[in-house]
Order: sequence, then structure tokens, then C-alpha cells
Amino acid sequence: MATWRIRRLGGPLSETILRAVSSGLNTSPASACLSRPLVAVRTVQHRAFDAAFDQDELAEARRWHASFDGNALPKGQTCYSRSSGPGGQHVNKTDTKATTVWSVEELSKSLPTIIRSALRTCKYYSKRNDSITIQAQTQRSRSANTEENHTKLVEELLKICKARVPGVTSPEKIKKHEALSESFRESRLKAKKAQGYKKASRKGRGSDE
Repeated sequence: MATWRIRRLGGPLSETILRAVSSGLNTSPASACLSRPLVAVRTVQHRAFDAAFDQDELAEARRWHASFDGNALPKGQTCYSRSSGPGGQHVNKTDTKATTVWSVEELSKSLPTIIRSALRTCKYYSKRNDSITIQAQTQRSRSANTEENHTKLVEELLKICKARVPGVTSPEKIKKHEALSESFRESRLKAKKAQGYKKASRKGRGSDE
């Protein structure tokens, strides 16, 4: 878990100033040192990159990627229309432009959880019919344009996988992050002890008076 501490800054940082706290400070000489705005600063806890993921989902995605076969994906529904692409008068006589539609529900059945959750954010997503819709008209034949749609889908899924699924963390990196985590815990304990000593010291001076 990440923790928070309060740090005083000399410069104005309006986005992170704790206005509720700073507005309650008085302007007496005794509190002059407290007149600077209080800012919440996040103390980062280091951990391995893939530690934030559900490990079962991560393993599922890695297995899917390792054995990925584009031919195993659903074919989708393809329709054809007149193309405005290359091919001379041929494009004006035949319907060669291919539009292939994969419903998110259908496509999700062949994908791991991590990638399924990203389908509705990809560039080919159509909210109107909740589908992945891809068009191609660069080729002279229907079959070639249909194949191009399929190739674009494969490339998009692999792109999502690369962006969403971290690589396997090496033993060296795991050890490094464990050492950083241990250092983080130790620094937290030292800070707590130091704060405890300060409080005890203040109480001691108060009782002497």
C-alpha cells in the first residue's frame, strides 16, 4: 500500500494545497513557520511491475500470447460495397470494399480477460452496435480485402496485449524490488520512531514545567 505524508513547500502549488488545513492556521509569530501551504506528497512503495495484476489473469494472457493463432479467431460478418480505392474502372463495376464486423461478445470468447476488457477502447470499436468494425479497399479482390481486415484485427489484438500484459519479471528484478520494499519499510519504521521520540520529548518538557 502507498502512504502519504505532509511536506511544506515554499512555492505555490495550487492543485495539491490542502486548503482546509492551511486556512485554519493563524498568523501569530509562533505560527509563522506554519504559514506556508501544506501539500500532500505520496511516498511511493516500490514493487515489481506485474505485482499489481491478478496473477491468474496474467498467466492466462501470457499463455494465450505464447500459443496465439490468428486463424483461430472468429471470422466475423463481412459485407461488400463499391470501392473508391485503386484498380481503375474495375472498382466501379464490382463490390470489392470489405467491411468485417466482430461483435464484442463473440470475439471475447476467444480472448483472455485482460484483453477482453480493452476491446471497447480500441480504435476499431463501434459503440453503435458494440462491435469491432474494420474496413479495407486497397486490394482489387474481395478475398484480399477480407484478409486484410483479419490481419488488422490480429495486429490490433497483439498491440493491446503488448500494452496491457507486462513481461515476466526476472528473478533479478524481483530481488531488486524486494530490497526496495524492505528499505521502504525500514525507512517508515525509522520515521515513526523519530516521531515517537519527538512526542515523548515534548511531553517530558511539559511535565517539568
